[in-house]
Amino acid sequence: MTVPRSVDFRVESSASVEQIYWAFSEEDYWLARMAHFGGFGKLDSLSVAEDGTVTVVVLHDLQPDGLPKTFAKFFPRNWQVVQDETWRPADGGVVQGEVAIATRGAPGSGRGIALLAPAANGSELRCNATVEFKVPLVGGKIEGMIGRLMVPQFAVIQRFTAKWIAENA
Repeated sequence: MTVPRSVDFRVESSASVEQIYWAFSEEDYWLARMAHFGGFGKLDSLSVAEDGTVTVVVLHDLQPDGLPKTFAKFFPRNWQVVQDETWRPADGGVVQGEVAIATRGAPGSGRGIALLAPAANGSELRCNATVEFKVPLVGGKIEGMIGRLMVPQFAVIQRFTAKWIAENA
């Protein structure tokens, strides 16, 4: 039995909270983001509620080819990751986020609570994420690998978002 791995991190952006929140509500942003990061995703849904809550679902069709062989054997040849994000404005000029990742065809999942807050030079994303991979003996190693990749991955996404905003605002 594996124990879910918790990861806390912070990533800064030159874009403001308001700019990032606006980008998250734009279909063109999500389409550009998926295309920029390999085109593996498909925007399944995007909605903005009357209270300003943005909900987005992205489906990623992936191949285990890029994974180490020890880990790749736990993934089917074709597997899908469902990324479900909800972003809502809160008091104090911050935006609260919830991100859930579920795999179809592999025994892994993830969940994160995020806070996008103003910072001196733009904004800062603070996140507490939990990664769980239910495979005896190697599940913890896979969770650790995913956890180590989160911070640099989110930093790259934040840089892409700031650049997209600069080009599209």
